[in-house]
Amino acid sequence: DFLGQAFVALGEVIGSQRGRLERPLTGVPGKRCGTILLLAEELSNCRDIVTMQLCANKLDKKDFFGKSDPFLVFYRSNEDGTFTICHKTEVVKNTLNPVWQPFTIPVRALCNGDYDRTVKIDVYDWDRDGSHDFIGEFATSYRELSRAQSQFTVYEVLNPRKKCKKKKYVNSGTVTLLSFSVESEFTFVDYIRGGTQLNFTVAIDFTASNGLPSQPTSLHYASPYQLSAYALALKAVGEIIQDYDSDKLFPAYGFGAKVPPDGKISHQFPLNNNAENPSCAGIEGVLESYLQSLRTVQLYGPTNFAPVINQVAGTAAQVTDGSQYHVLLIITDGVISDMLQTKEAIVTASSLPMSIIIVGVGPAEFEAMEELDGDEVRLSSRGRFAERDIVQFVPFRDYVDDSGNQVLSMARLAKDVLAEIPEQLLSYMKTRDIKPRRADPE
Repeated sequence: DFLGQAFVALGEVIGSQRGRLERPLTGVPGKRCGTILLLAEELSNCRDIVTMQLCANKLDKKDFFGKSDPFLVFYRSNEDGTFTICHKTEVVKNTLNPVWQPFTIPVRALCNGDYDRTVKIDVYDWDRDGSHDFIGEFATSYRELSRAQSQFTVYEVLNPRKKCKKKKYVNSGTVTLLSFSVESEFTFVDYIRGGTQLNFTVAIDFTASNGLPSQPTSLHYASPYQLSAYALALKAVGEIIQDYDSDKLFPAYGFGAKVPPDGKISHQFPLNNNAENPSCAGIEGVLESYLQSLRTVQLYGPTNFAPVINQVAGTAAQVTDGSQYHVLLIITDGVISDMLQTKEAIVTASSLPMSIIIVGVGPAEFEAMEELDGDEVRLSSRGRFAERDIVQFVPFRDYVDDSGNQVLSMARLAKDVLAEIPEQLLSYMKTRDIKPRRADPE
């Protein structure tokens, strides 16, 4: 029997206090269906990263003209008893006593968080033609390996075929675990849970190159039947980010227009016309103020990004302890007028708790935006390099669904636009050695 239903975004569950969300059930007319409680928990034991180093002694000689070229292959055992390769060391040439470089591997790759699961290690002699010779094997577990933090552990390398054939067979050498250390890798969710607030700011391009808002050819044109490209991009990204922003108040600015009453050109005017408090309530509030501004300002130019980037950077610089992180969404039709100042602003902002998302609307060529994105080449200004990559650029036209399905277009756009934010937040916290605060227990 149907008892009721609730619709909820994943972001709302994760963004809720202590990962706990209560919702009323609906769906049966005229009847109270009770409530549902959602508790979110990330898989435990799976964020530890292990660094270890091994060496071997007196391995079997496999090469006719020289010594062996040994390497190790690590296998994780699966629940069905099969094995999956999870790591290969480098090859150490021409030695029976190799020392391999330290390597790092996530615990989930080694044993999927099950400390007693078998880890099998094979020792091979490398051959150029790929027919590597099997020297021997040994088995251990994460728990056993971790005990070696206090003492060297020596494993006998055994070759089952040799063992069967030779009565006096002892082993095919030994492998020693020289070092083993574990570090915790924190996740985006850890920081959100620990109280890090995401603060979302919007900046919209009001330059004349967008076309007259009253004309259907304008990128700002909203027909009675569908939203403009600007409104669509704003809604797509904003509706996801707002789940992570607790106060749902978004400062929203326009740039590149002549603003009443005196018609001065402004590159950071508040969309709600309130210089004291430029925040709008929710994405709907931003949309409302944006449409209102379109009626009152005169689209002009040039297209300057630096003032609004510096504005948000100024706010971000006030709190750098990891409790606040800023995301600036710039929606623009492309051609940028203050490239040098913008690069300078981004390089400066790259050491602050902030990220910049640029959505390009319209048919322009966006080479300058690709350069700002810094995925291919690290952004620099006057010989100074960006500390981290904080810009994510996406062209809106790549997401317009051919079938006209706006919901699908918006979902795909939001996914790609927000893909880099968690990594960028983590890179800031890591470089500053900021650990997430523990969420208060119940």
